[in-house]
Amino acid sequence: MLTFNTIFRALLVTSALPLGLLAKFDEPNILIIFSDDHALRTISAYAKGSDVNQTPNIDRLANEGAIFTRSFCGNSICQPSRASILTGKHSHKHGVMTNGSNWDPEQPIFTRMLSEAGYQTAMIGKWHMHPYPSDEFDYHKTLTGHGGQGRYYNPHFVTYEGDTVMERGYSTDIITTESIEWMQGRDASKPFLMMCQFKSPHTNVMPPLRNLNLFKDADIPVPDSYHSDHSGRSRYLSKTWMQMSGMKSEDVIKTGPEAGTYDLPAGEMQKERAQRIGLPGFYAYMTEEELAQWHAHYDPINEEYARRLAEGEISQKEQDEFPYQRYMKDYLRCVAAIDQNVGRLLEYLEKNGLDDNTIVIYSSDQGFFLGENGFTDKRLADDVTMSMPFLIRWPGVVASGQRIDAMVQNIDYAPTLLDVAGIEVPADMDGKSLLPILKGHKLDEWRDSIYYHYYHNGAYNLPKIEATRSDRYKLVRYYDHKKFDFGEQWELFDLQKDPTEQQSVYANPEYASVLEEMQHELSKLRDQYEVVD
Repeated sequence: MLTFNTIFRALLVTSALPLGLLAKFDEPNILIIFSDDHALRTISAYAKGSDVNQTPNIDRLANEGAIFTRSFCGNSICQPSRASILTGKHSHKHGVMTNGSNWDPEQPIFTRMLSEAGYQTAMIGKWHMHPYPSDEFDYHKTLTGHGGQGRYYNPHFVTYEGDTVMERGYSTDIITTESIEWMQGRDASKPFLMMCQFKSPHTNVMPPLRNLNLFKDADIPVPDSYHSDHSGRSRYLSKTWMQMSGMKSEDVIKTGPEAGTYDLPAGEMQKERAQRIGLPGFYAYMTEEELAQWHAHYDPINEEYARRLAEGEISQKEQDEFPYQRYMKDYLRCVAAIDQNVGRLLEYLEKNGLDDNTIVIYSSDQGFFLGENGFTDKRLADDVTMSMPFLIRWPGVVASGQRIDAMVQNIDYAPTLLDVAGIEVPADMDGKSLLPILKGHKLDEWRDSIYYHYYHNGAYNLPKIEATRSDRYKLVRYYDHKKFDFGEQWELFDLQKDPTEQQSVYANPEYASVLEEMQHELSKLRDQYEVVD
């Protein structure tokens, strides 16, 4: 069937209108749907035959476009990853090396370059960098509070005009609604870039009320490495504060006081006051109706667990895995809400005739440990946390149903989208354009290794971490710990034989030639990217 765009372009070709106008309409719209800490194994397009969950709307992007199976970040922490996406550079070049680093808005940013080239640009949702956006986008509405994360329920936003407003409802739903409203009200004569950025499923994983009964009676499979003693890994891992079995926070595993057993404090500092008297901080931000439904779900579950524990019915193994089951169910409920809202966005594009000429990307700032090695959080150079989902649909350009194995990184987003828009890619960007790969071209040269560097020394009791990963091997360096002086420590993994990275072969003489090769590769990448630390 002929679409309006097809007919309009045909009219342009046969009319006296200038070719520049035709080129303008040939530029695709870009919708980037971005989440936080989304582990690949909870996206069913990645986990074929998944016994954990299903994400049919995210999967559509893979079925109708492409899924990148080896997509990585260069620094597995929120703010540095987001800055790399905007700049096409590694952390040491854009300056956001940790979550406490300041963002330099004056440096070249692909979103501003798109705007200068005629795109209408917007970002709605989680920004999490300091300071808030200025002119990086033509429009922005940014989550604030909760350490820059924003809240799941009734979140505050900083508007484009600089005002702070509270929006009633659930964060993921609100961000989707406002993204759709912006697309609906945009200048339709221009192509657009919309960055729809969820805070979910970041800890403390609060699902929408409608999803509370999902997985209620399920027993979520526990990773084989959940009870690992880390004996095959660096000594630093035994000191990290990422053990999921030690997760006790009432905010996170939802074991807070029952309804009717507490009084909520009032006033502007209600969250802090609530926490001082032993209440989860989020209690103070939910409405009475929301909190009542919350208690109706969690209180009976908590009461039953307490009864079984008191009567000796719960084994030590089940106690150790209790935080995992609690966290995973809420995490998956948050993922379900993301998938529901991806469906809303795709439906909007289809109903408004925008689906044929809009690139849709789904990604997240990094992966996340969900019990692997007994951990939660990210930071390490393990594939679980270094991996980023990257799914893209671009009708007429990206062939449907592709699984692309090329190694890509978040530094590639900016050059790719500039290339898509016909804008020259700055020579100082570290990333490469994926456009030839997306078009199905066979490349004689593409990267055969990636570079990783985590700088947040001391956070979660970890040192700095540097790594390189090739097709089969990974070399990891741990160094400069603030507290523990184990010295510089190294790991080498054979990912073909040990895909879950349980046993380092760094000291194994059978891998001496591999070690030398990977040391050379790391040195080469440091030179290529001008690393000085």
